[in-house]
Amino acid sequence: MKKILVLVALFLLSACQWFDQKVPDKQELVKERLEDINWNEVSSYPSITGCDAITDKQAQKQCFFELMVKLIQEKLDADTIAVLYPELDTINVVVTIHADAQLEFEPKFNQDSVRYNKVAIDSILKNRLVNFPEIAPAQKEGIPVTTQFVLPVILNVE
Repeated sequence: MKKILVLVALFLLSACQWFDQKVPDKQELVKERLEDINWNEVSSYPSITGCDAITDKQAQKQCFFELMVKLIQEKLDADTIAVLYPELDTINVVVTIHADAQLEFEPKFNQDSVRYNKVAIDSILKNRLVNFPEIAPAQKEGIPVTTQFVLPVILNVE
């Protein structure tokens, strides 16, 4: 009987320690989680039909960028940019994919491109780069986010 009482006493002493433990502070847990998140990288990259079945993050990213360049090249193929500026073989296009899946395209010019009519090229991009397949925006911790990147698009593909 004495052994049982000793075991019960030990159990009660250790059980009390369970109840004495402090409940973690909600704000402290949130702060720790926010510190763990890499804010410079998305959890998943934007995706487009044809790339969405790929599970490897880097392979999906590469597929998405290659398909976007191909689609932009096709839409600008034999367009007035190549006719107006035959020496312009590549144009950098700033692509913005908003959290609501809306797309924006804007030409990005370097310093020596003052001879190009930026307004005209921007207008051509806006008119030609429409009717893209549905694109799922990038996500950060399961929440859609806006992303922006620059794609070098070759205009004179031969």
